[in-house]
Amino acid sequence: MTKRVILYQGQKAYPIKIGRVTRELPLIQVDEGLWIASNARVILGDIEFISEAAKIMADKIKPFDPEFLVTPEAKAIAFSYEVAKDLGLRRVVIARKSIKAYMSDYLVEEVKSITTREKQFLVLVREDAEELNGRRVCLLDDVVSTGGTLNALERLVMRAGGSVVCRAAIWIEGPWYSGDLIRLGELPIFVDHRRLRELEEAV
Repeated sequence: MTKRVILYQGQKAYPIKIGRVTRELPLIQVDEGLWIASNARVILGDIEFISEAAKIMADKIKPFDPEFLVTPEAKAIAFSYEVAKDLGLRRVVIARKSIKAYMSDYLVEEVKSITTREKQFLVLVREDAEELNGRRVCLLDDVVSTGGTLNALERLVMRAGGSVVCRAAIWIEGPWYSGDLIRLGELPIFVDHRRLRELEEAV
């Protein structure tokens, strides 16, 4: 069977373990014949989980000596703050997902996510872009599936004149992404028989 793919048979949750912390992630349907283990509850408000994951991630990122972390809005923000503190960094740069009225100058890249049906954008304001110019950057997210968000982040950093020294996420999800990634664990996707055949034929 294709890696990180499980046949959906009515499962309600998927167990995970990061360091000393164990949790169960509920399965939610995001497309026809496709379910994912949702990390929203742990990554958005579970202090014990976020703190434990951040310490482990900081240890893995430290050898790359980044000067900035760049993360997309919004789920990974609290996690990125904790990682940055553990690394002794002074600032996290957040790529926004919409253009606000107060943004007078910015860079924009389009991104497509498997959990969002509509087209999305990542926006880097001028002040953040200027800070990244000539700096070593780690791209940090909570989960990477196809890599679309990380690729858009990297394009923004490169346009700002920064240098991406590593990519990192708590989890790699599903069978799609094959690039370099510092990660703490893996999440399978759950599919029906039709989607499973499509994935196996695409390998």
